[in-house]
Amino acid sequence: MMSGESIFGGAPTVCPDCKVEVILQVCRSAAGWYVGTVCACGPYSRESGYYSQRLEAEGAMAGGAYDR
Repeated sequence: MMSGESIFGGAPTVCPDCKVEVILQVCRSAAGWYVGTVCACGPYSRESGYYSQRLEAEGAMAGGAYDR
């Protein structure tokens, strides 16, 4: 992971384009479920690896047991 690529890696918690403050949530992409953030522009950051099921991502986020 590059510096500034995720919130925990130093990315701002407010999108510089749409000015929305981002919060951690479970997100979905074509690659699977992940812990990340979104803003009005769309996906903002991915804080975790991918999970095959939403419940796995929710459990990881709730327990703080996720990493990239």
